[in-house]
Amino acid sequence: MMSVANGNRNDLSVEIVRDLTDFMKVVAIRSSVFLAEQDCPYEEEFDNNDLSSLHLIAYLRGQPVATLRVRWFANFAKIERVCVMKHVRGGAVVKLMIETAVDIISRKGYTVAIGYIQKRLAPFWKQLGFLPREDRSDFRFSDYEYVECQRILPARADAITIDTDPYMVMRPEGEWDRENVLDRSAARPAVA
Repeated sequence: MMSVANGNRNDLSVEIVRDLTDFMKVVAIRSSVFLAEQDCPYEEEFDNNDLSSLHLIAYLRGQPVATLRVRWFANFAKIERVCVMKHVRGGAVVKLMIETAVDIISRKGYTVAIGYIQKRLAPFWKQLGFLPREDRSDFRFSDYEYVECQRILPARADAITIDTDPYMVMRPEGEWDRENVLDRSAARPAVA
């Protein structure tokens, strides 16, 4: 998907989670950070929204080190469960993950991304373009104070819409510009 150089072009990359093996990496990272470090109860962390979400996973030198998920609503997308392993915290990983998520969100035609940000992390998220929503109260869950933040995204000329070519819409998430097996199946004659 996207990568940046940290001395080597392959040092840091972000990928869409596509299979059970990748999803197990997500669970392992979130368990390490949220359950072990932050002592979050299991049922609060694994809240029955994972199978209806898009997940991203960041790799540093081929090792999974961070993850987030995106949930989709009528006129906005919500970035949540942003999670970075302790030994790689400091900004570059989460910045690349957020920018990858924002790119996917805007490509899908959304112009608003929100996040419920731990209050202590709001200044960092402000650097990423996420500002506290006006007239919204701070709130608390899983033992932390949160603030609701949003980032307004510019409309994209290449956004996926209802009028986008059907083959593009059928392609795997994030791979809208790459021909795939369904494109190639169009060369076969229709059976009915």
